[in-house]
Amino acid sequence: MLPTSMTSTRIAILGGGLSGLLTARALHRQGIHDFVLLEARSALGGRVTSFYSPAASTPTTAALHRFDLGPSWYWPDFQPDLHALIEHLGLATFAQFDEGDMVIEQSAQSAPMRVPGYAQSPASMRLLGGTEALVDALKAEVPPHHIRTGHTVRSLRADGAQVHLTSADTLGQDHHWQAEHVLLALPPRLAVAQLDWQPPLPADLHSAWQRTPTWMAPHAKYVAVYETPFWREQGLSGQARSARGPLAEIHDLSQPGGGAALFGFVGVPAAVRATVSEDVLRQHCRAQLARLFGPAAAHPVADALKDWTQDPLTATAQDQSSTGHHAAAPAAFTSEGAWCLGGAHCGHRQRVVTAVPRLPGRGTGRHATRPAHPGHPRKRSSVICPQMAEAH
Repeated sequence: MLPTSMTSTRIAILGGGLSGLLTARALHRQGIHDFVLLEARSALGGRVTSFYSPAASTPTTAALHRFDLGPSWYWPDFQPDLHALIEHLGLATFAQFDEGDMVIEQSAQSAPMRVPGYAQSPASMRLLGGTEALVDALKAEVPPHHIRTGHTVRSLRADGAQVHLTSADTLGQDHHWQAEHVLLALPPRLAVAQLDWQPPLPADLHSAWQRTPTWMAPHAKYVAVYETPFWREQGLSGQARSARGPLAEIHDLSQPGGGAALFGFVGVPAAVRATVSEDVLRQHCRAQLARLFGPAAAHPVADALKDWTQDPLTATAQDQSSTGHHAAAPAAFTSEGAWCLGGAHCGHRQRVVTAVPRLPGRGTGRHATRPAHPGHPRKRSSVICPQMAEAH
C-alpha cells in the first residue's frame, strides 16, 4: 500500500556533499528541473565543513576566518577537472605556505628538532575562504527549492519503473518520495550500512560497496587559531612531524588577509581516541603545539577538533580501523536481481551503477547526469552512485 502522501520527482539525489551539489548543478544547467536533493545534515557540503574563529564578526570578512575541518588542498596537475571547475567559478586560490624550517619530534624522550624545510612540488593549493568556498559557489547555482536539508533517507524500494524512498526529517517525521532515477552521492559503504534496500542488493554488489573504505572516515583533525602567525616570525613554516603526538602531521592553515592557524592530523588510533574526552585531547594538542612552536602556541584564541569516526553520516563501525585512503572503485553495476543494469533480460527492473571516477580532491559527480539526460528517456528507473574518492 502506498503512503497517503507521496512526492513525485524525476530524479532524487541522495547526499549534499560536493558530488551531490555538482550533480544538482549539472542537471539544472542542462535544463532538467524535476529533481530534488536530499541531505541528512543541516547544511550542505558533507565532509567539507569548517569552524569560524571569533574574528569572523561580519558577513563580508567571515570567510577569511573560517578554517577547514575536512579537505583543504588540491593539486591542479593531478586534478585538472577540479582545477577547471575552480577557475570556471572564479574562486581565488593560493599555495600552501611552506617557507622556513620545520620541526621534528622523534620520541617522548627527545626534544623537538628544528630542521630545514622543503618546498612542496607540486604545490598544494588552497581556496581563499576555505574549501567551503567551493560549496558556497555550487550552492548558489542550484535553486533552493530543489534542496532539502535535514532529510535522512532510510529506505529505497524498487517498484517497477519507480523507486520509492522514505526519509526522516529532524523532527522524526517520515517523508515519502517516488523517483524514476536515484543518484547516490554518498560513500558506497554508507549506502549499504544506512539504507534499507527492498529487495536487498545482490550479495556481490553489497560486499563490494561494503569493502570500499570512506576517505577521511577514520581520521581526526585539530585546528588552533591565533591572532598572528607568530611561527613565521621565527622562520618556521608551521610544518611539523611527530612520533610522540597526539598530532602526527602539522601544517600552517592561515589565510592571506585573514586568520592565522595551525592544523594537524591526529595520529592516535580511533579506538584509543574513543576512550578520551574531546577536551582532554584538545589539551594534549595545545601542549604539543607549545612544545613544537613555543609557549604562544598553548593559547589559541579558538580551537576545534573534528573526529570523523564519531560522525554517523561519514563513518561506520568498519571505518574505525580502516586506513581511510583512496580506494579503488567498487563494482560498477549488477546484472542480476531487481536492481539490474540494462540488457533485455532486465525488463523494467531497476538499475544500480557505482561510478567512482578519480577526479578532484573532492567529488564532482560529472558522470552522474548521463543516465538521466532529457534527450534519452528510459523506461527503467536507475540508481547511480557518483560518490568520489577524495584527497586532503
